[in-house]
Amino acid sequence: MRIDKQRIKEMNDQALPDHREGFDHLDSVLGKKGIDVNALVGKLKEFQVAVPSWALGTGGTRFGRFPGGGEPGTLEDKIADVGLLHQLSQSAGAISLHIPWDIPKDVKAIKELAASHGLIFDAVNSNTFQDQPDQELSYKFGSLCHADRAVRKQAVDHNLEVIRYGDALGSKSLTVWLADGSSFPGQLNFKKAFRRTLESLQEIYAGMPSDWKMFVEYKPYEPNFYSTVIQDWGTSHMLADKLGDRAYSLVDLGHHLPNTNIEQIVATLMMEGKLGGFHFNDSKYGDDDVTVGSLKPYQLFLIFNELVDGMEDPTSDNPYPAWMIDASHNLKDPLEDLLQSLEAIKLAYAQALLVDRVALEEARENNDPSLAQEILQAAYRTDVRPLLAEARLQSGGALDPIGTYRRLNVRKELIAQRGEKVISTGL
Repeated sequence: MRIDKQRIKEMNDQALPDHREGFDHLDSVLGKKGIDVNALVGKLKEFQVAVPSWALGTGGTRFGRFPGGGEPGTLEDKIADVGLLHQLSQSAGAISLHIPWDIPKDVKAIKELAASHGLIFDAVNSNTFQDQPDQELSYKFGSLCHADRAVRKQAVDHNLEVIRYGDALGSKSLTVWLADGSSFPGQLNFKKAFRRTLESLQEIYAGMPSDWKMFVEYKPYEPNFYSTVIQDWGTSHMLADKLGDRAYSLVDLGHHLPNTNIEQIVATLMMEGKLGGFHFNDSKYGDDDVTVGSLKPYQLFLIFNELVDGMEDPTSDNPYPAWMIDASHNLKDPLEDLLQSLEAIKLAYAQALLVDRVALEEARENNDPSLAQEILQAAYRTDVRPLLAEARLQSGGALDPIGTYRRLNVRKELIAQRGEKVISTGL
């Protein structure tokens, strides 16, 4: 479904007086500090986050799943749902597909549908972490690292197939996440597993178009619990470095052991020009994949502080990162959850843009940790929500995306169109 633009305007008009009051106040406060509010709004309008096709349905756990109704059952439905998110937020201008669930039957029609919603296709994602019904060989004991060369070839061929679909749709990057590893000591030869994985990735890398990038994702555990082949950012960076100039590390916020200093990882990878992509979510214990910013909003800000520092560093040769949400919505309406995540991401980005970097660097050089903390927290504690709302308003979005979504009964309309029992694929 598409939301009537007039309905969004009507709801914006009701909220406009309060928004203007809040925005004008923030403009005055920031203006006294020499901050150009219009420039900030411009950057926020440009900042777009890809929504993964698998995040549009209700998630679950190993113990159960409770679908909420009206889920997208086809690729066309998934594109329409991302279009809804983008229409409301003006921040979700791309969709990331997961093959084999999202294979387009008519590439031309799918591209036209996405374009009609103002969407492009972000990174495509392969799947060798589970077996498909028509699959000849099993990935039970690994894919790109498997002892059997035939299994490795099957996994390589799958990734090359994913690249072909992505290229046809206009994507420019491939994300590789592997479940490969071991659950018991002695099960795997670590050195052989790494070498086989590197050789397999080299075959895939050689099959990419010349203008494509490869993002190598890492994860310390799960589904294997003793070892994973690409267990941390150092292993990911080592593989990317060996692969070539178009291979990069991908950071997923949930793919770290508790208390890992993710912002330091981000800074190091950007310093090396090897941070390619970012998967946003939040977690308390491990790879919880809950709503971005729902648990650790200050950590998210600190991460963005390093991201902005790297992006605005004229000496950096790190490419502009690819942004994507990677979450599982066990209890919430998935579209509401994604709207909350989009808001949290852009809040952290806007706050990081407010950091007085000259003053911060002076405090660092003078070994003044108290002042450094004050500078960071002054930016973090600034209520930048009026900036995000203004960016949406200027772009034709909703001042209050979730409020508008609820008042227009969008989920009820989706259930009426698709039914109660439709289950989205790719979960």
